Amino acid sequence: MSEVIGKVILIGNTEEVGQNGFTKRMLVVETDEQYKQKIAIDFVKDKTSVLDSYKIGDNVNVSINLRGSEYNGRYFVNLQGWRIQKSNAVSAEEKAQTGFAPSDEEVGNDSLPF
Repeated sequence: MSEVIGKVILIGNTEEVGQNGFTKRMLVVETDEQYKQKIAIDFVKDKTSVLDSYKIGDNVNVSINLRGSEYNGRYFVNLQGWRIQKSNAVSAEEKAQTGFAPSDEEVGNDSLPF
């Protein structure tokens, strides 16, 4: 199981793809790393509705499956979401905005000189 952790920056509309009633909905999550990544994740079929209770700006943990396919000699990779949960994580930007400063215990400092 893999997971993407970050802030929701886009929730797409549910789209019908093809003529067989296949539906999908895209979620884009921005990670909170040194080099932020914008990760597009597709939710398909009955999983499209799990995004209804989320909004842009929510911090989330998204469980994903990595999918690959081939079409006419070209190869494609897709991240398919199957679960999403709100995260209690606070981004570095939010910490700076709120004036959050970690305690000595969180940083690992103590009063001993060694």
